[in-house]
Amino acid sequence: MREQNTKLHMSALLPLVVFALFAVCVLSVLLTGANVYQRLTQRDRDSYQRRTGAQYLATRVRQARGPVTVTDLQGTPALAFSQEEGGEVYTTWVYCHDGWLMELYAQPDSGLGPEDGAQILPAEQLELSREGSLLRAALCYDGGERADLALYLPLSGEGRP
Repeated sequence: MREQNTKLHMSALLPLVVFALFAVCVLSVLLTGANVYQRLTQRDRDSYQRRTGAQYLATRVRQARGPVTVTDLQGTPALAFSQEEGGEVYTTWVYCHDGWLMELYAQPDSGLGPEDGAQILPAEQLELSREGSLLRAALCYDGGERADLALYLPLSGEGRP
């Protein structure tokens, strides 16, 4: 009788062992998939940030109705877009400050500084240079990533036709 009970216990134990092995395999596949998904999501988020920053700068320059200049906003390198509205001159500055790409729209003598702008997206530094009609911009992000951009400014940036 004891032999028969032992055989019954062994035959009942085999399906439990197979089920446990299956459960471990399923769990390992799920954890691996979650890790891959997390890495892909982070890569896509970083890529989106780089593309968005570069596209924002390109669109901002292309939409400018007046001169586009590389200037200095209280010690911060900035792109400046000036235009006249209602007999008053207003300037839009795009620059990096405190880890953000920022935009400030005001009159040049308003007394507003870099900290008064609106935050656009996270970026550590904006490098700007202009060689004739060619504007070069580089947005530097946390972690050393960069988005480089080169734009041609028709009419030397002195307005649009």
